[in-house]
Amino acid sequence: MPNQTHELERTFSALSDPTRRAVVQALCEGPATVSQLAAPFAMALPSFTQHLGVLEEAGLITSRRQGRSRLCALNGPALREAEDWLAAHRRQWEARLDRLEAHLETMKKEQSDDQ
Repeated sequence: MPNQTHELERTFSALSDPTRRAVVQALCEGPATVSQLAAPFAMALPSFTQHLGVLEEAGLITSRRQGRSRLCALNGPALREAEDWLAAHRRQWEARLDRLEAHLETMKKEQSDDQ
């Protein structure tokens, strides 16, 4: 469990930056070269490649040399772990909100019965 917690922390930390989230979104369309990914951003290539490094270190993307370019792709299993964690917590909160709603309805009904 501690290892999974560390991986989730790295995942969410990597996704906390809007540039890195945009890269992940772009890679949802399929693998892309570093220059293709960097094109929409007004930043120097070294700064952009630091963002890619954070994503790769977190295990969210992979990269490999393809000729003179570097090709990046999503690492689906790493994203699924984060999605599973979010889904479990969403279910927990939905259940709590459902219980709160039922309690409020009961209180409302009791108030109307008292009047």
